[in-house]
Amino acid sequence: MKATIWHNPNCGTSRKTLAILQETPGMDVTVVEYLKNPPSADRLAQLYRDAGITPAQGLRLRGTDAEERGLPQASDAEVLAAMAAQPALIERPLVETDKGVRLCRPQEKVHEIL
Repeated sequence: MKATIWHNPNCGTSRKTLAILQETPGMDVTVVEYLKNPPSADRLAQLYRDAGITPAQGLRLRGTDAEERGLPQASDAEVLAAMAAQPALIERPLVETDKGVRLCRPQEKVHEIL
């Protein structure tokens, strides 16, 4: 099975999720360091649709200026544009497999799509 993880190596939850993926037999893992290679607004919109969450639910609040900018109450398009421009606003990690997409907080959520 193939999996793509949008990963931040400085995040403990992201590292733990990656470890689960790497320890799963037969898993072919693609790691995207999204702070260096951010997904487009369109790609993020698709990931959130596939995960069954809104862009606001995928917004990282801790350690960002998202609340000061009013992003939790902003439109989906505004949130996605802000995330694409400033990828630190993307909550992590997002994982995509053939079985779906999950925002893996806590990291055990990844098991839902393995």
